[in-house]
Amino acid sequence: MITLSVSARRGLTAGWLVAAVATAAGCGSSGSATAPHSAATTASSSATVSAAPATSSPAVAPTSRSSTAAGLAACATANLSVGLQTNVGGGAAGSQYVPISFTNTAGTACAMYGFPGVSFVTGPNGSQIGAPASRQTSFPSVTVTVAAHATAHAWLQVAEAGNYPPSTCHPVTAHWLRVYPPANTAASYIGHTFTACSSAKVTVMMIDPVRAGSAVDGQVP
Repeated sequence: MITLSVSARRGLTAGWLVAAVATAAGCGSSGSATAPHSAATTASSSATVSAAPATSSPAVAPTSRSSTAAGLAACATANLSVGLQTNVGGGAAGSQYVPISFTNTAGTACAMYGFPGVSFVTGPNGSQIGAPASRQTSFPSVTVTVAAHATAHAWLQVAEAGNYPPSTCHPVTAHWLRVYPPANTAASYIGHTFTACSSAKVTVMMIDPVRAGSAVDGQVP
């Protein structure tokens, strides 16, 4: 586990955010915004719909391993309760940071490795909104053993839609996240409200690799 202060994490991701804004400003996408422009990311209470079957392949395929350390099978979406750990995280450098939690509901241990696939969607089994989350490759992937009823997590960074030109971002309000746990093609859906960019040319999310336990403020990934 690497321990970083909020200011250190801000420095780590600021380059990505600045580059993304510069790219968005130069895209020159046509068309008007599909919802009122907002510079703030709005949080609400979270609801999870678990183990919903995917209607299509992930836009960014989750990291996959057929087997993991100690012979454990990869944690299956059907055996995971997926949600947002809203009691930690917060805002910094024009972004909101919130961990995605994965709780093993099975009676036996399983393993996770790598990155979840994350995107905004219109609802459970709905259509994708904008671009999927990119991967924070500054941190290595490690095999995480998740005991029965234990939890793993992955930090999600969501940049404020207001950082981007409205004509390029096309801001909308998204009420759902689609999450593919690593090594799965079945998704879970988390009900939560964000201001997102509906343009696929703008990437507003970045996901860290999975780590053991519940997330702790100041510790990344």
